[in-house]
Amino acid sequence: MKNPTDRSFTDRQANSAAAKKALLERFKARPGPDDPIMQQRRAEREAVAAARAEREAEKAAARAEQERLAEIERLRLEEEERIAEIAREVERKAEQARRDAERPRKVLLEAVQYMQMRSAGKGGRR
Repeated sequence: MKNPTDRSFTDRQANSAAAKKALLERFKARPGPDDPIMQQRRAEREAVAAARAEREAEKAAARAEQERLAEIERLRLEEEERIAEIAREVERKAEQARRDAERPRKVLLEAVQYMQMRSAGKGGRR
């Protein structure tokens, strides 16, 4: 869009030079690195950065503690599961042992009943 005050090339060139000169003056007017205001701002930025780093370190420590507690809980649950598995195995073996102990008794009882049946059957035929 054309500026109505810029009527010729020389006017535009003069306006451009004036704008460049104004930018240069603004740049030169800025305080230098040794200026007390700049030193104060730098100190404030460094304090903010240090506080941020401290908060991040605290968060990392809290995360590490949380992970450590989660690992302890996981190990505790694994140990409980292992103990429960051992208890189930012991119970299964005890049940098997009871069945094995009853088997000869059952077989003997069946044999006695069979013999009684046979002897009762033979006595009736004579």
